[in-house]
Amino acid sequence: MTLACTRGLRRSAVTATAVGMLAAPLAGPAAGTTAVASAASAASGVPGTATAASPADPSPPSPSASSDVRPLTPDVVRQVDQAVRRVMHQADVPGVIVGLWTPDQGRYVKSFGVADKSTGRRMSADLYMRIGSETKTFTVTALLRLVDRHEVSLDDPVGKYVDGVPGGDKITLRELAGMRSGLFNYSDDEGFFKALTSDPRRSFTPRQLLAYAFGHPALFPPGQKFDYSNTNLILLGLVIEKVSGRPLADYIRTAVLEPAGLDHTFFPSGAEFPRPHARGYTIQTATGQVQDAADWNPSWGWAAGAMISDLDDLRVWARTVATGMLPDGRILISPATQKQRLTTPPSAIPGAGYGLGIFDVHGWLGHNGSLPGYESLTVYLPSARTTLVVLLNTDIDHKGSEPSTLLGEAITKIVTPGHVFDLPAQPAAR
Repeated sequence: MTLACTRGLRRSAVTATAVGMLAAPLAGPAAGTTAVASAASAASGVPGTATAASPADPSPPSPSASSDVRPLTPDVVRQVDQAVRRVMHQADVPGVIVGLWTPDQGRYVKSFGVADKSTGRRMSADLYMRIGSETKTFTVTALLRLVDRHEVSLDDPVGKYVDGVPGGDKITLRELAGMRSGLFNYSDDEGFFKALTSDPRRSFTPRQLLAYAFGHPALFPPGQKFDYSNTNLILLGLVIEKVSGRPLADYIRTAVLEPAGLDHTFFPSGAEFPRPHARGYTIQTATGQVQDAADWNPSWGWAAGAMISDLDDLRVWARTVATGMLPDGRILISPATQKQRLTTPPSAIPGAGYGLGIFDVHGWLGHNGSLPGYESLTVYLPSARTTLVVLLNTDIDHKGSEPSTLLGEAITKIVTPGHVFDLPAQPAAR
C-alpha cells in the first residue's frame, strides 16, 4: 500500500516523492490573478505592480547581488507570469501565491487562481496557509536559541532529555536536526497511516507518534548517512519542552516568532486555522479521492509540520533563518551557532545539502513544506540577498514532482539562472 497521506511531511524536505495526479480540474489555467507588481506588469498586461528597487531588503546594492539575479523588467515579469501559469495548468494547481524580493532589482508579489474551488474565491497575498515542514526551521531555531544560552549542547545525546529512545544514549541532538539519526520515520508506518486516514481530524500526541517509530528497528547507526525522518523533530520538540519547561508552541512564540516580528505565524494546538485562508486539496486520503483538507488536524506533524503562516511573515523569515539575523539587525542565532547550522553535508539528493533543519539547493537556503492540501517553499539566496516564497493550496504531485518544486524551478530558471532550484524527485516510499 502506498503510504500517501503519511508521506505529506516526509516529502516536504529535500526529498520530493510521487503521490498521484489531481482528479479535479482547474477552473481555467490560472483563474483569477491578483498582484502587487507596477510599471513592469502594466507593460505586460498583467494586473498589479512590479516595482524596481523595493524596501523589502534595506541592504545597499552590490555588484555580486546584481549579477546573481536578473532585474525584474517588464519582459522578465511577463516570463515569470507565463511560467507560473504553465506549471499551474500542467499540474492542475488551483491557486498559487508568489513573492520574490531583491535589494535592487525589483520585487514581484502576485496571486493566481482560486483559493476555494467550490465558490471560485480567488487567491490573494494575505491568506494564511499551512506550511508543513517549514515548521522544522522554527523548531530547530528554537533549539539553537537554547544552544546559544548554553542550556543544551548539539552534541548531547537525546537520551539525556527524553526517555525510551532506542539508541538514545548515542544519537545526538545534532544528528536529529541534521536528519542523520537512523530512526524510522513514524509517518511511514502503516498503522499510523490507517489511524490518520480513518479520522484526519483526530489529535495525536508526540508520544503516540514516537510509538509508531519505535516499533521499527533503526535504519542505520547514528551519523552514518542522511535519511529524512519526522521522528527526529518530534524528539527535538520534546527536548525543547524539557529544557525550557514550557509547551513547544509557547517557547517558539516567545523565543523565535516575537523577536522576528512574525505576527501572522502560529503553532496551532489543534485544527484551528485563522481566516482568511485557502482551502487545501489533497488525494492523501483513505480512498485516494480528492478532499478538502483545510479543517484537518495537523497535530500529527507537531514539531515537524503543524505551523501556519502567510506570505509577509515568510518573506521576513527566509532571510532570518538563513542569516541568523533579525530584521532590525540584532542577532537571533550567534554567528558560531549559525555556522554550524549552515554546514550542509551532501544528502542523498544530488545538488542538495542538508544542515540543521535547513537545506542548500544550488545556493538557495531554506526549506519547503507539504502536508495534505498545502505546499510551500521559503528560500533565501545570500549571494543576491534575494528571497523567494511560494504558497499553494494542493500537495498533489505531478509526474513524481511536487508542484512547489516545479514552481520554484520554473521561477529561478528565469530570475536566477545561475542558481536554479532544481530539487530532483525521489522514489516514493511504499
